[in-house]
Amino acid sequence: MSEKKLAIIATKGTLDWGYPPFILASTAAALGYEVEIFFTFYGLQLLKKDMNLQVTSLGNPGMPMPVPMPVMLQALPGMQSMMTSMMKKKMAKKGVADLSLLRELSQEAEVKFIACQMTVDLFDMEQSEFIDGIEYAGAAAFFEFAGEADVSLFI
Repeated sequence: MSEKKLAIIATKGTLDWGYPPFILASTAAALGYEVEIFFTFYGLQLLKKDMNLQVTSLGNPGMPMPVPMPVMLQALPGMQSMMTSMMKKKMAKKGVADLSLLRELSQEAEVKFIACQMTVDLFDMEQSEFIDGIEYAGAAAFFEFAGEADVSLFI
């Protein structure tokens, strides 16, 4: 029986949206899956050496807040930083692994990271901004793997 495959497309670059691709990838790798993550558009933020990600509740009405907060207040200057700080403290208190650690664990588990070359070029990003051990390719290269994947996820 051949190895199962998981293909993930990561498109979000916020702290809260950074966790799902790495949690799912590292878990699948631990279960014996071959895993590739294709990072495109804002998902490329997850591959930067300096991963200074923020949380935003705007456009995410399901985000649990300690106190109900109208959308208008969420848009005030400083609210995003405050909510990011609150989320990081809550995660640390609950023992949730740091995102950088999850990324490292995924790489150690041989999860293949692919940075979308078109998006890197579009946003004038430099390869020196990104962590080591990633590949740069277009969507067509990822589709070769995704076309054979048992599970494909768009995050």
